[in-house]
Amino acid sequence: MSIKKNVAFIGLGTIGFPMAGHISKSNLFNLKVYNRTPEKGREWSKDYEGEVVSSIKEALIDADFIVTCTGRDEDMMEIVFSEQGMISHLKKGSIFIDHTTTSYKLAKHLNESLASKGVAFIDAPVSGGEAGAINGVLSVMVGGSKASLEESNELISTYSKNVTYMGESGKGQLAKMVNQICIAGLLQGLSEGLLFAEAENLDMDSLLSAISGGAAQSWQMVNRAETMHQGEFDFGFAIKWMVKDLGYCIDQSSTNNSNLGFTKDVYDRYVNLMDKGHAYSDTSALILFDQLNK
Repeated sequence: MSIKKNVAFIGLGTIGFPMAGHISKSNLFNLKVYNRTPEKGREWSKDYEGEVVSSIKEALIDADFIVTCTGRDEDMMEIVFSEQGMISHLKKGSIFIDHTTTSYKLAKHLNESLASKGVAFIDAPVSGGEAGAINGVLSVMVGGSKASLEESNELISTYSKNVTYMGESGKGQLAKMVNQICIAGLLQGLSEGLLFAEAENLDMDSLLSAISGGAAQSWQMVNRAETMHQGEFDFGFAIKWMVKDLGYCIDQSSTNNSNLGFTKDVYDRYVNLMDKGHAYSDTSALILFDQLNK
């Protein structure tokens, strides 16, 4: 019988909460979880088995894998490099898996800093949103050592359905940027299409039945078009996080001379919606922009 590996999971937000839950339910690992807001840890422990700890240092004791799922570059910098952070407590030979969507620059910095401590790092942002995390069917884009990914595959597979190796460190984050750029474009096109249909008083059920089986079909259309038409915008991935992600995309484009003019327009629309009180509406609320700016 093989000895269970030790996992430290840090970050029990909208995505991380169910991800850690899937690790717990798998019963394949010894799991410790930590969240900077203690109430989240107590809430998690009501549903899942695993040791909820009160400090990063305690979480990292003898951890073979460290999994993080936080919000922004600033969060990761604090968690890893602050006085109470991880950098002094990581076990040599362990593997650090970051599922946070961060900038490319931070992924490279983490890889270099952790390598100097004898710790392997893979940047592994996810796609699939809250529903994908709850159902354990996230898509994961991975940059870093392929050998480290192979060693981590059993763990990552507890909460994902599709794991794709993208190449060297940082390539996972670059792939996630492409994902967000494409989603922004899809939602803008879908918003304009639905508004056009509403202006012409087309039957929405018939319309969506007609076009969702053809070339215009997308995940956003299948899962969000009807709720957009109904004015429902409470489905997990908030506008404030998309603004953060698209900001990383726009910053990175300045280093590779790609033109993200359309993405920048959508970014500006989202910032406008945040200013009008929709920071926590999901990203399909993009359809509200024209209505709120008449």
